[in-house]
Amino acid sequence: MSQKTIPLRSDVPVEHTWDVAAIFASPAAWQAEFERVEKQLPSLDRYRGQLGDSPVALAVWFEAVESLNRSLGLLAVYASMNQAVDANDQTAAARNDRARGLAARVGAAQAFAEPELLELGIPKLLTWVGIEPRLAHYAQYLDQLAKRAPHIRSAEVEELLSQSADPFGAAVATHGILANAELRFAPAHGAAPDDEPLELAQGTINALLAHPDREVRRTAWESYADAHLALKNTMAACIATGVKRDVFLMRARRYPSSLEAALLPNHIPVEVFHNLIGVFRANLPTWHRYWRVRRKALGLDTLKVYDTRAQLTRQTLHVPFAQAVDWISEGMRPLGAEYVGVMRDGVLEQRWVDIYPNKGKRMGAFSTGAPGTHPYVFMSHNDDIFGMSTLAHELGHSMHSYYTRREQPYVYARYGLFVAEVASNFNQALVRAHLLAHNDDPEFQLSVIEEAMSNFYRYFFIMPTLARFELEIHERAERGDALTADSLIALMADLIGEVYGGEVEMDRERVGITWAQFHTHLYSNFYVYQYATGIAGAHALAERVLSGGPEAAEDYLSFLKAGGSLYPLDALKLAGVDLASPEPAAKAFATLA
Repeated sequence: MSQKTIPLRSDVPVEHTWDVAAIFASPAAWQAEFERVEKQLPSLDRYRGQLGDSPVALAVWFEAVESLNRSLGLLAVYASMNQAVDANDQTAAARNDRARGLAARVGAAQAFAEPELLELGIPKLLTWVGIEPRLAHYAQYLDQLAKRAPHIRSAEVEELLSQSADPFGAAVATHGILANAELRFAPAHGAAPDDEPLELAQGTINALLAHPDREVRRTAWESYADAHLALKNTMAACIATGVKRDVFLMRARRYPSSLEAALLPNHIPVEVFHNLIGVFRANLPTWHRYWRVRRKALGLDTLKVYDTRAQLTRQTLHVPFAQAVDWISEGMRPLGAEYVGVMRDGVLEQRWVDIYPNKGKRMGAFSTGAPGTHPYVFMSHNDDIFGMSTLAHELGHSMHSYYTRREQPYVYARYGLFVAEVASNFNQALVRAHLLAHNDDPEFQLSVIEEAMSNFYRYFFIMPTLARFELEIHERAERGDALTADSLIALMADLIGEVYGGEVEMDRERVGITWAQFHTHLYSNFYVYQYATGIAGAHALAERVLSGGPEAAEDYLSFLKAGGSLYPLDALKLAGVDLASPEPAAKAFATLA
């Protein structure tokens, strides 16, 4: 890939971009809706003190706030989608900032409601659920509210906490701008003097780290790390601010720790987190063995960090986007014709996916959308098996959202991240199993195994390590310790060093800056551990669906359709896995081994 191959956003063919116009036909239409929602905000105040008047009055409130939140969801998704694809677009950045500000104001305007509902009493409200048909589906919501009751503050405090969401988002926004718009990477280059420079960008770094030329890998890895190291103090200040936000909210909501403040509102026992970390640490020798096998396979005397994702096959498996869609469709057939048909139509006809890299496009991949929109997938496809795997992962999220939004009322149209990462990893596991079963060429099989190891590398090495890092820096902040760039680098290097186990030669500074390269994940308040629980649950469920026939597939689809109408662990039990137990994570490590 030469420097000329990464286009400006304006030069990307429209058929390779996602269809934001399906949400708003133009920025002017977005602006008109923004102004309409803004004008409606004061009308919410007339419901204050009236929620207990009657079951009908409560139903009217729920309908009013749902309508406003639906509109806000459309505004926020459109704005964030436009900024994600081009961090240099100042108009899109301003629109996204305005959407975040409006979200904080909408949250503040409705913040009085839950304290007021708790004053009425859950028993009374449950009686109303049985009386008023428009409240019939709110029983689960009220049960969730009752569990959160000790941590819900007065209406005045809740309003202030909601208003704080906008300024508290400044740290992650700043880190994202630095990473996606301000960082400048030196090009990578091969060993031969006449090799053409290879442009390094957020959308190409992963492909370059898998490159068969070791010099390309080295120069890409060092350039990427060095760009982050050049801004280490600013990025550390951002991370420290994000952690202090979490600690502030933990104390404001009267939780004993940041970990509990993150997990308990999502109905995840903290033991789930600790079980995962315990299994991860007990299985570190599996990773140490992997580095030895990889070094031997590459024929190296010393395995460097930039060799840990180098391709092992003689030829790169070329997987154009259309081929990726076909393989994913074939792999997902056990879930039935409807699942595959909706997914293919979304990708190929409705432009769910923003496909290829462009200048200014942020790193990574994600699925987005809201009730009232298609699911959408953001990625940077590099025409390889890893791009196919990423697409499968994000389509797992997208189909989860499709079924949830189709089957559930608005109040349950969102599901927790804990279950989300099961659905995404499940797709990867199913597609991988299909590819291994239907092509026995050794080079092809090795390519698929490399894709599997790349997935495990991210979700069973990087993410649990980031989870340990996240726990430690939150605990330091809770004690009042400083979070400096050098202390963060040292901590990250120590934790990654445990996984390398002396089998990989480390450059501590460049390894230690890894935390700065996750400028979305580490602001999401204990998000990263859920990748590891997700891959564990996904492999257990994929095995069940592949061996259990239509009934197991129906159980899995029921899980996708449940959305937020069940607690996360209960929804996963419906599909056939118990993630309260450490057993699925242990089994996933056995698969890795």
